[in-house]
Amino acid sequence: MLFATPQATAARVSVRRASFIAPALTLLTLALPLTSRAADKPFLPPPPPTVSTAPLNGDVNPYGTAFVPYLLSDRDGRAEGDDSLPNSILRRGDLLVSNFNNAQNLQGTGTTIVRIDKSGQSSLFFQGSTNYAGLSGALGVLNNGIVMVGNLRTADGTPATAQAGALQIISPSGKLLNVIADPAIINGPWGLAVSEHERHVDVFVSNVLNGTITRLTFRRLGEWGIQLEKSTVIATGLNHRGDPAALELGPSGLLYDAAHDVLLFASSLDDAIYAIQNASTVDADQATPILFVQDNVHLHGPLDLALAHNGHLLVANSDGNNVDPNQPSEIVEYAPDGAFVSQFSVDPNNGGAFGIATQQIGSFTRLSAVDDNTVTVTTYTKLDR
Repeated sequence: MLFATPQATAARVSVRRASFIAPALTLLTLALPLTSRAADKPFLPPPPPTVSTAPLNGDVNPYGTAFVPYLLSDRDGRAEGDDSLPNSILRRGDLLVSNFNNAQNLQGTGTTIVRIDKSGQSSLFFQGSTNYAGLSGALGVLNNGIVMVGNLRTADGTPATAQAGALQIISPSGKLLNVIADPAIINGPWGLAVSEHERHVDVFVSNVLNGTITRLTFRRLGEWGIQLEKSTVIATGLNHRGDPAALELGPSGLLYDAAHDVLLFASSLDDAIYAIQNASTVDADQATPILFVQDNVHLHGPLDLALAHNGHLLVANSDGNNVDPNQPSEIVEYAPDGAFVSQFSVDPNNGGAFGIATQQIGSFTRLSAVDDNTVTVTTYTKLDR
């Protein structure tokens, strides 16, 4: 059950399911360990569960969320306090949140990424250029602390002036390292997923302006260096369109299942979740998305995806499509076979649920969910059973 709430139900909906989905969806999840339980460690006060995501420049509309990962080898016994990254202002377990709007609340004009540490303290991690404004839900962090974020810039906050944008690569110290700005491969980056390997990194990006998904393959170069070696547009022809309220609807949040080499993506226009098999190797324009969940009852413009510790899929709904005032700002949970499990609202009004992220801490799981309406992020902690 998803972080139990009074309205959680066990109702089911009729869905088409992809037969390849394994009994337990697994993701190459990078986790951090249990904190020390030594008697001399204070218990109170607990960290605040809800934190403002607005930096000093007033950026609003928090879109993307991503945890700074822990190494798999550290998941069960890393010493408390030993979570720093070399030459970095980031620490493992930090939460990053990207802002899409500026202080005037114009869509596609935000330029900041906020860092929230494990005690709930927020600070500015990255201040970008207005040339690459509109930091979207395409946000991810590599094992070594390198941050990637996509942007979709507008001149006036409307779809009429939406631009292709770029993918910015940022050091763990918050400095811009590189920009990939080729509309043939990056065209309205809306979601991002990472698959790390010893010598290379695959980064998947969904493009909402032209309905495509791109796989970028980077070669590792030393401690922080990565160099783009190859780009492959693996899926084309995905449904998309501009929208006066949501700005854009189309392929959105991504989730990569490393164990089965499956890429899941949310389609905010279709109220559906699709899967791409052999995502790391499929050739250009050869991916055939398979429907995993089609749910017009519980999905309302699905925008972001995350994985629970039990293999359940979590979906944040932006209410950009198929709006239901009785189901505002919902995070919806599905079993690995696509069956609806439960849902809960992060805000009593529509349009609050955007980025979500999970991270395991020993026998606990953290779920962070932004609320666009209040410009905050809330982190829930659940004991895995």
